[in-house]
Amino acid sequence: MAAAGPAGESPSRGKRADAQRNRETVLAAAAEVFVSSGVDAPIRQIAARAGVGMATIYRHFPTRADLVTALYRHQIEACAEAGPNLLASAGSPLDALRQWIDLFVDFLVTKHGLADALQSDSDRFAALHSYFLDRLLPVCAQLLDAAVEADDIRAGTQPYELMRGIGNLCIGHDNDPRYDPRRLIALLLQGLQQPHTP
Repeated sequence: MAAAGPAGESPSRGKRADAQRNRETVLAAAAEVFVSSGVDAPIRQIAARAGVGMATIYRHFPTRADLVTALYRHQIEACAEAGPNLLASAGSPLDALRQWIDLFVDFLVTKHGLADALQSDSDRFAALHSYFLDRLLPVCAQLLDAAVEADDIRAGTQPYELMRGIGNLCIGHDNDPRYDPRRLIALLLQGLQQPHTP
């Protein structure tokens, strides 16, 4: 029987936890590097940002496509999990919707580059796009429904059209520093709000 580690864990469980931490660190570093330098940034730049050796990256992600796919899925999951948490903690359903859309925009800014990197593998990209819709549409629907029920926004906005509209507003952000999609997205949200008579 293996001896327990300092925290009462077996060595193999401790190694798994370390491996998981390394993986999360690499994904966070890759997200930052891809936003600042593009998806073709050298792997050594990601390793330096993560504070790990290149061998650690290749152990988790043998190819760049593996890293891009894992990052895409990781960010979808983070965005999906944030919705219910924001509904529980925000001051109102409208605040929760606003904060979630802000996270969604952060995701989209990274996603455009990731999507370009995956175009060469259309099967992989199609599967990820389906996963994106399957995970995020219900979250967006939950937030919209809560905001309608609280009388914060008008009924009738479909989750897909809202997400698609926000996605379209984010296009062009990468190559035009004068364009800030968040300002137009704020106007879009303002237009959804229920007019309240004083």
